[in-house]
Amino acid sequence: MLKIYNTESRKIEVFKPINDKMVTIYVCGPTVYSNIHIGNARPVIFFDMVKNYLLYKGYQVNYVSNITDVDDKIIEEAKRLNISESELTTEFTNAFIDASLKVGSKLPDFMPKATNYIVEMIKYISELISSGYAYATKSGVYFRTKKIDNYGSISNQKLDELEASVRIENKSDKEDFRDFTLWKNTTEGLSFESPWGVGRPGWHTECAVMNHEIFDGTIDIHGGGSDLIFPHHENENAQTLAHSNYNLANYWMHVGRLDLDNTKMSKSLGNTVLVKDLLDPISFRLLILAHNYRNPINYSNELLEEFSNMYDRIVRTIKRTLIRINMSDETDLINDELMDMFNKHMDDDFNTPNVVTLILDIIKDLNKPNNDKETNMLYNTLINILNVLGINPNITLSNDIIELHSKWNEARSNKDYALADLYRNELTEKGWI
Repeated sequence: MLKIYNTESRKIEVFKPINDKMVTIYVCGPTVYSNIHIGNARPVIFFDMVKNYLLYKGYQVNYVSNITDVDDKIIEEAKRLNISESELTTEFTNAFIDASLKVGSKLPDFMPKATNYIVEMIKYISELISSGYAYATKSGVYFRTKKIDNYGSISNQKLDELEASVRIENKSDKEDFRDFTLWKNTTEGLSFESPWGVGRPGWHTECAVMNHEIFDGTIDIHGGGSDLIFPHHENENAQTLAHSNYNLANYWMHVGRLDLDNTKMSKSLGNTVLVKDLLDPISFRLLILAHNYRNPINYSNELLEEFSNMYDRIVRTIKRTLIRINMSDETDLINDELMDMFNKHMDDDFNTPNVVTLILDIIKDLNKPNNDKETNMLYNTLINILNVLGINPNITLSNDIIELHSKWNEARSNKDYALADLYRNELTEKGWI
């Protein structure tokens, strides 16, 4: 029975999807004005793994992650580069897709772009105004946070204590400083006609409307980085409650921060490691999954090297085992006890650190002398687990390697140790023994 930590309740809860066979997930995606850094990649990796596990458990999964392609940062960067916003967002949407694939993640089932939903956003905002949850001013349209009784429930904050957390913007133009932007009146950069003036939608409204249009009801899981809890997810949920009278999601899942040498990684601070520059991206994925997803990670080159060595050990063990299995008649066997342990760890709020420990135990056992049946069971179990985590190196045993290994064994049998050493060195260089 899968249990997950729900940010809103601050408890680990039994996961009960709305539909017994289908799980719906929405994860806030990138604002595409630059290359993503490895901190941005952490939710990409984690929620890809979540989908893998849900599929493994027999669910269908509808996994949506949006592309924010209209935003102040996009306009500023396009202006700086003297190109159109469309050129910029196309370039970095493609770069985001490349980065996602590079770290071993599959693409979401749907990646909606905010600019494709402008008409729906204007209609949504108009309905919030009509119902009294929003109001128009000279600078734009704002949401009345005081009209939502449980505003602050996602972030565990009280309405009257929010001043320190709220970006004070157009304060004199609002009824209340805590009210947030649904529509910003501006003619700078990419903008659209609306009943309230030329402008563009607020970020929180973009995600709320895309959720409404795609799912039209409460979803199972809404996720993202922990930095999105407030104000983004709080404000998404507030709009959903006001507009449609239901909570946006039953479970809110948030991934912890990834720091660089004990400092918050930030594009504005300039202390980032870009995913495109990773030389060992799957080892990085292993690093991410070896840590509890809700806890922060302090990234360093030394830490990545540790997991590069671990991944290399996994790869070499798989190669050595493949040769042994090739010479065996045993096939397609699974160690049920080990798979039960895997399920138990994953059902415990995706306890991937314990799963990585389990993998290392299997690796250790595979490197011991075993009979063919036990070797095959351990190998297939390992591959099943790695497939869910998305870190399977997908190694194929070629005829060339099989022939080289046979020649090595033949040279040893003939006591031609000089020739055997040559074959052994070649196999060792290629990581097969």
